[in-house]
Amino acid sequence: MLLTWAISGCPKYVSTQVTVVYISDVGASSLKPLFVVACCITGPGLVISLTIERLLRHDGRLPPELRRRERVFGRLAIVGAVVAMLGLACLSGFDLGQYPTTHMAFLLVFLIGVSLSAIFTVIEFRWLAHDFSEIEKLKRAYVAKAVIGLTLVVFGIVFGVTCYWAPNVGGVVEWSIAFGFTFYLLTFAYDLRMARVAEVSEVSKERIETP
Repeated sequence: MLLTWAISGCPKYVSTQVTVVYISDVGASSLKPLFVVACCITGPGLVISLTIERLLRHDGRLPPELRRRERVFGRLAIVGAVVAMLGLACLSGFDLGQYPTTHMAFLLVFLIGVSLSAIFTVIEFRWLAHDFSEIEKLKRAYVAKAVIGLTLVVFGIVFGVTCYWAPNVGGVVEWSIAFGFTFYLLTFAYDLRMARVAEVSEVSKERIETP
């Protein structure tokens, strides 16, 4: 979408007069069908990734959650992802051109859902990395999720401020969030690669804390 806008000569849209175009502006143009399809794929992709990862931990294909608190935060991360999925799907349908207020409301829902899901996931992985300190790949997965996820949270807050007070900066931040979210999703692909080579095994009872 960004490439299409650039090739088209960086046009200005009716919904905005800023120099840096917003994703929502491009999505409200002739590219709306592509925008809707992409949003309806991306949201479920996050929910499915978290769900599959949780099932693999339950089966022992990934380092399992040893405590109730980890399981709770894992479920909360999925709930946050579901909220983000619904917000993303709705904001794509209610485009900025025709439904500006509704679009911004669902954008806020999406950002809150992603932020909560990222925070819960980072907390869950922090405990997993501590329990399985000998697994270097798990440490790397935790660091990647922490850096990217928490950066997205900060960018989300910055976007909420700049889109009203510094629109051009807000446009840059919005595109940064979009690309950062892509890399965040790729961290789950890294987790699933660990499961591909893992063997199902039981965790020793000494490492499990009774709920």
